[in-house]
Amino acid sequence: MRNIVIISLVLLALILSNCGINSGKGGLHSGVQPNDTGKAKIVFKEYEHNFGKVTEGEKISYVFTFQNKGTSGLVIASATASCGCTVPKYNRKPILPGETGNIEVVFDTSGRSGIQTKTVTVESNASTPVVILKIISEVISNSNK
Repeated sequence: MRNIVIISLVLLALILSNCGINSGKGGLHSGVQPNDTGKAKIVFKEYEHNFGKVTEGEKISYVFTFQNKGTSGLVIASATASCGCTVPKYNRKPILPGETGNIEVVFDTSGRSGIQTKTVTVESNASTPVVILKIISEVISNSNK
């Protein structure tokens, strides 16, 4: 029985020392917020853009601006469009905390008509690893002019 108590106390001491309590290295009393994960945080100025009415055959584009509001570098792993008529363009270099970046979305309206909604899925190392951006337009056929 005495051995069990000693082993339990040793395990408890190991667990508490690994938690960093009062150690100043991220423990309960170090001033670090519990939800501060040391991650990048991607925050877009807007998540949706409506072009309104456009003429079929136009290539239209919009630049979505974002900021890294996290505590480490933000890296965009991919930006994938919902359809081949939409192409996202972005810089692949890391965005440091506090810096801004852009994702340009180009939509080719050729062969399209009516209300069009396209999405771009942005994947990154941010605390929210997947963000969906949306563009909307009403494509007017050349024959309807």
